[in-house]
Amino acid sequence: MSKNKNNGRRAARAQAFQVLYSLSFADVTGEEDVRRAFSLFPAPPAPDGSTDDAPQAAEGFAWELVRGVWLKNDDLDRLIGRFSRNWRVDRLGRVEATLLRLALYEMLYRQDVPPKVAINEALELTRQFGEDNAVSFVNGVLDAAARALEDGSLTRGA
Repeated sequence: MSKNKNNGRRAARAQAFQVLYSLSFADVTGEEDVRRAFSLFPAPPAPDGSTDDAPQAAEGFAWELVRGVWLKNDDLDRLIGRFSRNWRVDRLGRVEATLLRLALYEMLYRQDVPPKVAINEALELTRQFGEDNAVSFVNGVLDAAARALEDGSLTRGA
């Protein structure tokens, strides 16, 4: 993958996180609400650093992540519960829960994203948006999920 594509995806992940985090405070009843929320966030900067404040269309990598996480939210929460020993999802901070959902979605439903990349990107976002002590927790949950993928007790697209 080219460096610009990597940087573009990193910015798209940050945008997807911000949209999904904002949705955790909203009464979202359907995909149209998700689409509307997505359109209100500015697009990530272009590779040349330029920005565009115009409403954005629901398309591209960031939108695919937002829509996918929103559609698979309950399944992702069950997995978080499975891999976060002694922590119920409703007791997690919204930042950490959102980051875990996003990374697990990529690990399970994005064939173009290796689990290791999903984990590394989630850890970077956790450092940027999460509490100082959250990195080791997020890493532990995602590492357990990655091991389950490797040993076959969890399958992609499941």
